[in-house]
Amino acid sequence: MGSFVGIFITVAALLGGFAAMGGHLAVLMQPWEFVIIIGTAVGTFIVANPWKTVVDSGVACMQAITNAVPGQRYYLDLLGALHALMRELRGKGRNEVEAHIDDPSSSEIFKAFPSVLGDPSLLQFICDYVRLIIMGNARTHEIESLMDEEIHTIVKSKLAPYHALVTVSEAMPALGIVAAVLGVIKAMGALDQSPKLLGGFIGAALVGTFAGIFLSYGIISPFAIKIKMMREKKCRPYIIVKQTLLAFMNGAMPQIAVEHGRKMISSNERPSIDVVENETIAGPKAVVSDAEPKAARA
Repeated sequence: MGSFVGIFITVAALLGGFAAMGGHLAVLMQPWEFVIIIGTAVGTFIVANPWKTVVDSGVACMQAITNAVPGQRYYLDLLGALHALMRELRGKGRNEVEAHIDDPSSSEIFKAFPSVLGDPSLLQFICDYVRLIIMGNARTHEIESLMDEEIHTIVKSKLAPYHALVTVSEAMPALGIVAAVLGVIKAMGALDQSPKLLGGFIGAALVGTFAGIFLSYGIISPFAIKIKMMREKKCRPYIIVKQTLLAFMNGAMPQIAVEHGRKMISSNERPSIDVVENETIAGPKAVVSDAEPKAARA
């Protein structure tokens, strides 16, 4: 919703200011200039990026529009799942814990936390490192180094749409000039026409320059920045998992290890320590029973 409000204010200020200066809005309606600019931008975008990045860019744009970022409920589910797993690691045998990480979709722990179960990439990340902990022969600093490398790779992959869109936004002014040059070429072919007609051709050509600059700095670049902020928030759960499991490997009790993870959450979404204790100390079943009435009310 915020994206649409921002775009509306931007366009309204631009067109309203132009009209207030005495400009005729109809002059800006040059569809073929926009076809040239947007069409070449889309084409070069597809050429420059792997198809996976092209598709992911579309997904990222939709996520930015809907503001699909982890909220407090997501973080509570994540901390609850980690707490339950660490209690299993501390109190039960290897085979019992392996049953949860070998088939997470059938695990009662993960079933109790649907936000985690519905995120396959994060779920795989958790299971992989819990498995390494179970093996018992990996040192903490080795696990930390491995986690850092994997998180770096994940962040790089998540931010690929941002970098792709930034590249397009930087190219848009040049593509606008290309459209303007084509318009000038058309105008040069009408030098024998009246000044009024020739002026219309020149004005139409300049719309291309305007459109390229506006689309770059007024639409695509702000949208790319929002995608970056959103994707960085989506990478935060991996850091939470890392800090929680490392604290546990260093000897912290599950509740203390969860607190290490809680501190990695942004202050805007971070649940209080009391809320986390209420969600984790009673175990997964209590969380499920507490969540059901909320879902029914929703």
